[in-house]
Amino acid sequence: MADGHTITIEQGTRHVRVVHGDQVLAESERPLVLRETGCPPRYYIPAEDVRLDLLTPSDTHTYCPFKGTASYWSLPDAADLVWAYPDPKPDVSEIKDHLCFYEVEVS
Repeated sequence: MADGHTITIEQGTRHVRVVHGDQVLAESERPLVLRETGCPPRYYIPAEDVRLDLLTPSDTHTYCPFKGTASYWSLPDAADLVWAYPDPKPDVSEIKDHLCFYEVEVS
């Protein structure tokens, strides 16, 4: 990666759970942990472990020069709470079909 910027992805070994209000949005025993220079560790959860039925696709898209273009999903009271890279760059291809949340409980 450019200018000392690094991204590492490893298979997580801890249980992660995402709760918003009183709803469990995701729960997984097999998250990927993405560590990126200057950012907190992020847990990317397989789509099968996410309650996609509760989420609404958003019109928001952002671009990361290292990961690609992100798409977002929202809840009625939480805009752009979840994101994913539908077509990630080759260096981070493992995160395809995984979603990431801002707030994750790890146990």
